[in-house]
Amino acid sequence: MNKDMEIHGVDISKDVFDVVDCSGNHFQYPNTLKGFKGYLKVLGKDILVVMEATGYYHYLLAQFLYGSGIKVSVVNPLSVKRFRQMKLSKVKTDKSDAMTIRDYGRVNEVPLYDGKGKEQAESLQLLALMDIYLKQRTQIKNKLHGEKVLGIPSNAVHRSLQRMLKDLDRELGSLNERLLCLVKGSQREQLTNLKSIPGLGDRTVALLIVLTEGFTKFENAGQLCNYAGITPTIRRSGSSVRGKSRISKMGNRKLRNLLFLCAFSACRHNKGCREIYERITAKGKSKKLALIAVSNKLLKQAFAIAKSGLPYDENYVSKLN
Repeated sequence: MNKDMEIHGVDISKDVFDVVDCSGNHFQYPNTLKGFKGYLKVLGKDILVVMEATGYYHYLLAQFLYGSGIKVSVVNPLSVKRFRQMKLSKVKTDKSDAMTIRDYGRVNEVPLYDGKGKEQAESLQLLALMDIYLKQRTQIKNKLHGEKVLGIPSNAVHRSLQRMLKDLDRELGSLNERLLCLVKGSQREQLTNLKSIPGLGDRTVALLIVLTEGFTKFENAGQLCNYAGITPTIRRSGSSVRGKSRISKMGNRKLRNLLFLCAFSACRHNKGCREIYERITAKGKSKKLALIAVSNKLLKQAFAIAKSGLPYDENYVSKLN
């Protein structure tokens, strides 16, 4: 708990950021370097500033305050949302959001921001842009399929879509090479060890390293599985409610989807994953459930290898999990 600390809650948007201090006073500053310096003037060294992770908007302020010697915590916006719902709050303004973030920091153990380096920041930017391009590529593929179904395809439309598809593939390849280059520069040994796991590809390994900051953000494999959103949720209450168990899906969707794709290969080439898949399907369970279990297994193997600093060994990893 942080009840005895002076805590500021900060709600950040594109143009401004709102601050509620420990006494409930509300301030607003422009989300610029000038605004950062103005806010710094009212801060003491023993104040903890809590803010939500809001894409790019929070990053510059967090970096500025961290570099100025101020304690900063960047928290999960979903956790703050659940906290707000628990309080049954009916008011939602920038000021009330900042106050909720402050109160969240008061009653929860929040992690201290450790100042991500330039490589980490660029890696996150690359991932965000790649995600946009992947969505555009899917849209173009769907459009191409639709033109074929139409039966009277326009040559001009078809050629244009094919050119765009090639351009996107080229850009995605270039961005992926840059991402791997950055990861190799900072986490070469960890990248090599994780790539030794049968079933995990370059892209998934790089994503894991970037999102977990070299596996330093999690204390155990269970926390990592929760982050990916592949842990089961159980719905049971009394004698009448017997809901079907499902995965939470409250984690990182991009990582979860990549792990699910990797699970197909892992079932064939990864001994531990294959054993889990065969055991679950032998009980008459669905193949999808078995693949989710394999995804979970892959994450646990990755965590064990990252923490041990050793390459994959199927007998050793099987004992760990």
